[in-house]
Amino acid sequence: MASFPSGVTIVTTVDDAGRRWGFTATSFCVVSMDPPLVLVCLSDSAECHPVFAKADRWIIHVIHPEHADLARRFATRGADKFADAGFVSDERGLPILPTASLRLDCTSHARQPSGDHTILVGKVADIDMTDRLPAIYFRRQFHTLAEGVTA
Repeated sequence: MASFPSGVTIVTTVDDAGRRWGFTATSFCVVSMDPPLVLVCLSDSAECHPVFAKADRWIIHVIHPEHADLARRFATRGADKFADAGFVSDERGLPILPTASLRLDCTSHARQPSGDHTILVGKVADIDMTDRLPAIYFRRQFHTLAEGVTA
């Protein structure tokens, strides 16, 4: 699957005690326009899986190439993911990365176990978009989009 280029997202939430949790996901997809639904896939063995399995809200951040090291950190088990990473809390306490290319504020719509992952389907409640181009992940490397290139 490494030969399929994809965008890169960091997904964040908080648990009942207010502790921040997050993971990197390259499995991201638009599911529906009406209602606006998106999905990410989370490994069942991820440390944050129990938290996301019951979270009511989460934020999906589409990152840009300057966040490559941050994406690697959020994909690393046991890493201190939020230390000096630039996240701030929104009005509900959810961690947001203000410099992300795109942020999708999601409410839980559905969860579907599938193989060794859980598909998290979120209903998009709010969007915050910048003009920064997103990172592309291809063959285990981060790449940039060339602005203005069309097929």
